[in-house]
Formats: sequence, structure tokens, C-alpha cells
Amino acid sequence: MSIVIWFTVALALWHFTIFVPDRFWQGIIGALIGCLVGGLISGAIVEVILGNGLSDTDLITFLAAVPGTAIGAWVVYRIGVSQGTEPVEEAKG
Repeated sequence: MSIVIWFTVALALWHFTIFVPDRFWQGIIGALIGCLVGGLISGAIVEVILGNGLSDTDLITFLAAVPGTAIGAWVVYRIGVSQGTEPVEEAKG
């Protein structure tokens, strides 16, 4: 059940990437992958540290995915910026 919660939290927070300029590596899908992977990894790390099983859920289970989701989105954004992936503007005129 914990994996479902981490996935859902990461997916919910991913929706806020529309407010950030689209410079993510591989666009919005790259942002989705970064958020999901980050949320799942941070959630798993916290659960292992606390010694909880995957069926034990509480508020910590929810909060464990938040920092990983933000870090995952940030990493994918930084990769995109370093590669120069910016939206292509059409020529006017």
C-alpha cells in the first residue's frame, strides 16, 4: 500500500510542473519520470530507516515521497537546462 501512496503523491506533485518553464529533459514526460522515481526512492528509503513494512501506512508514508519528488523533478530540470533543451520558438514573419 505504501508504494501506491508514494506513486500517488509523486503524480499529484508532478502536476505542478506546468508552472515551471518547460526545460525538463525530455519535456513533461521526463518531469513525470523524475517525479515518480524520486518519490518512490525517497519513500522507500524512509520506510527502510523507520523499519516499517510496505503494508504499514501513516502520515509519514505520505510525507516521505514529497522531498524525493521535488529532488527528482529538480534533477531532470537541471539535466534539461545543461543540455540546452528549450522550447523551440517558431520564426515570425
